[in-house]
Amino acid sequence: MNNSISAKTVDTSTLVDLLCYRALLQANRHAYTFLRQGESEEARLMTYGDLDQRARAIATLLQSRGAAGKPVLLLHPPGLQYIAAFFGCLYAGAIAVPAYPPRSARAMPRIQAIVADTEAKMILTTAEALPDLLRCFAHIPELESLAWVTTNTIPGYLADKWQKPEIGRHSLAFLQYTSGSTATPKGVMITHGNLLHNLLLMHHHCEQTPESHMVSWLPPYHDMGLIGSILFPLYEGFPSTLMSPLAFLHRPFRWLQAITRTRATISVAPNFAYELCVRKITPEQRATLDLSSWTLIANGAEQVRDETMKRFVYTFAACGVRPEAFFPCYGLAEATLMVTSGRTSSPPVVKTVTRWALEKNQVTDTNPEDVDSRKLVGYDRMLPEEKIVIVNPETLTRCSAEQIGEVWIAGPSVAHGYWNKPEESQQTFQAYLADTGDGPFLRTGDLGFLMDNVLFITGRIKDMIIVRGRNHYPHDIELTVEQCHPAIRPGCCAALSVDVAGREQLVILAEIEPGYQRAEVTGQIAQNSTSAKRKMLDRETLAKDICWKVWEEHDLQAYKVMLVKAGSIPKTSSGKIQRRACRAEFLTGRLEAWDA
Repeated sequence: MNNSISAKTVDTSTLVDLLCYRALLQANRHAYTFLRQGESEEARLMTYGDLDQRARAIATLLQSRGAAGKPVLLLHPPGLQYIAAFFGCLYAGAIAVPAYPPRSARAMPRIQAIVADTEAKMILTTAEALPDLLRCFAHIPELESLAWVTTNTIPGYLADKWQKPEIGRHSLAFLQYTSGSTATPKGVMITHGNLLHNLLLMHHHCEQTPESHMVSWLPPYHDMGLIGSILFPLYEGFPSTLMSPLAFLHRPFRWLQAITRTRATISVAPNFAYELCVRKITPEQRATLDLSSWTLIANGAEQVRDETMKRFVYTFAACGVRPEAFFPCYGLAEATLMVTSGRTSSPPVVKTVTRWALEKNQVTDTNPEDVDSRKLVGYDRMLPEEKIVIVNPETLTRCSAEQIGEVWIAGPSVAHGYWNKPEESQQTFQAYLADTGDGPFLRTGDLGFLMDNVLFITGRIKDMIIVRGRNHYPHDIELTVEQCHPAIRPGCCAALSVDVAGREQLVILAEIEPGYQRAEVTGQIAQNSTSAKRKMLDRETLAKDICWKVWEEHDLQAYKVMLVKAGSIPKTSSGKIQRRACRAEFLTGRLEAWDA
């Protein structure tokens, strides 16, 4: 058996071809492991042969029910059964629609929207998850007619009856529903060709080999979790050790512990995860970690912060973490996943600019010690087949190197559009430059600039807060708020604008750590309570401190500061703040104020 086979040398046109190839020549090679509670392994590892056999059995059943060419909803909990069901859809020629299984009524509107958009008639899940899902669906009449299939009860002998579907590079593989951080989720149509090209891009960017090893806790329904942590290891032929997002969030140590145990070389997470590790992993736990094998520490899916990476390196340096291992990456669902990145074995590129210039969509360098400075992390690895231009979103003409504009992208990884949304697809995926006619381009909705062939992302158009004619980036304000007091949860603040009597006003939402209770005496902040053994917090004083700090650093007056309970702020499955949803919940009074 050849363990050094790389997908770049394999003549495949679909992911089905790729998995069949691996199952034929590397049937016993370790493919995936799922850690129960983020710690103990499942009864057995999944090999390429195992996955191929399960996918064939599932596909045979789906084909017998006429699923070929139709959307099929996947509502599996994270685990090996989810991976088998996803490939079962591909093997059937069906269109997989991965979604996060709802745990409460709060998550059902998103599922309803996806079902309505896809017109899916069938849902795949596991026998263990089915009872809870049926309870969530019970009171929604329009979902009563859906057919349920528990994939882990499908008999294995059906694998022998599988018929390979007639699909190719242009066939739809799955609908990648956008995270919904700025709008209602839309189904991005991802073809097998999009996937294979993006996986090839990742091969060049990440420089991994069949001897590498992945560890991931990312949601497998999200582009970075599915493509980056499940499909990329398959493409390169190295194993992936997975755990659920909740296992990580409840105990971040589990993530780094798994990297230590498996001697993993690559893992990826959003910026907030690195902050969480710095705050939550104790010195005693750090003493047990060996992270020297971790040569690619990928940071993506949200704004990458230089300060976060430096704190992580400083905190875990004794564990073997090196600054050149950090790997910032930029991408989006509409471009399948990855667009560009930093370079392996080199520290990230960082540029220091003045905040006042950014407010005018301009770029001006400054000294890092300048109190009005802002550090931006750059992406300096761009491949020839991917074209990136910076465009004025109003005039639709190219920006100069010193101007901030919208990031437009062209290349084989760009998807074909949104499912059942021709007008939005035309607007987003078929953009042309007004002066030259060049195109079509994908309009990302992200703001940034290109300088010396390095891409810098500054924010999102729809999230921009414009007060008195000045642009303010919400993540800058949110970072200022986070640093006001240790009671404020990192990555759990939202800065947004609301219309008050015809004027845009700033509203700040901040979650409070569960270990705090409201002080009865004003000014009694962060003192230990000998009776309750909980830290005391004066709500009014903290709100005033936040207002003062935001005014001092951003010359911006907050109309309202609202402290809310932990877990109140809406987020996407990848941990991004859903600022539009935050605004809606604030305006309708649905947010629950912190009053512990």
